[in-house]
Amino acid sequence: MSDSNIKKTETFGGTLIFVFIICLVCAALVSISAVGLKPLQQANKLLDKQTKILEASGLLEKAGSDIEGTYAKLVEAKMIDLKTGNIIDGDTDAFDERADSRDVTKSTKPENDIAGLSRRADHAVIYLVKNDEGQLETIVLPIVGSGLWDLMYGFVGLAPDLNTVRSVVYSDLKETPGLGAEVLNPKWKALWPGKKIYNEQGEPAITLVKGGAKEGDVHGVDALSGATLTSTGVTKTLQFWLGSEGYGPFVTNFRSIVTKGGLE
Repeated sequence: MSDSNIKKTETFGGTLIFVFIICLVCAALVSISAVGLKPLQQANKLLDKQTKILEASGLLEKAGSDIEGTYAKLVEAKMIDLKTGNIIDGDTDAFDERADSRDVTKSTKPENDIAGLSRRADHAVIYLVKNDEGQLETIVLPIVGSGLWDLMYGFVGLAPDLNTVRSVVYSDLKETPGLGAEVLNPKWKALWPGKKIYNEQGEPAITLVKGGAKEGDVHGVDALSGATLTSTGVTKTLQFWLGSEGYGPFVTNFRSIVTKGGLE
């Protein structure tokens, strides 16, 4: 073999070794970064959830920069069994609705899946929000349902009658800016307070109305302009989660407990 061929072989082999080493170093750096940043990512995720829960309760402005302190003082998380509506024991901090909904042993396929979930987790975490005097003011319920492009996650804050809306707050969505993403617009969110979830027959009647809700319509909220599918998704999500396959059994139980003058 000539000297030139030997040099070419050595050069090619050296290049492969160099590339392999670079790949190993990069993989190690990525792995170290992922592990190192995980606690920060989890803390930011928790803070975002607490922020949304306080917003759904109308307490975000009051909390100011002390989100964690206000949340710890005024919010109590409870785990419930969606089938029975009973409050159960469980780690509310570790509960992961998304993971449970993908686990066939921890989820159920809805009979009337109007929210487009495919499967619904068997348990849920709800949030009881009290005022400074310890009186219950808002109950915050997590909701999830299909939008135009993907599932939309959010919270609905209800008065203790579990019928009167305090606020509807969405986060973590992939809707089109200027259209479906208008669920994040403060002007649209301002339309919700005071609206009623249920009609006189006790059925979920809250609806986004194309062209705008009529004056005095306690169940109607203006639909999102140019975002029919997202608006329909919000309507069906709320009607599903406040219905019999969502929080319906909990609503019945809670009202019974309140009527008897107690609350777990």
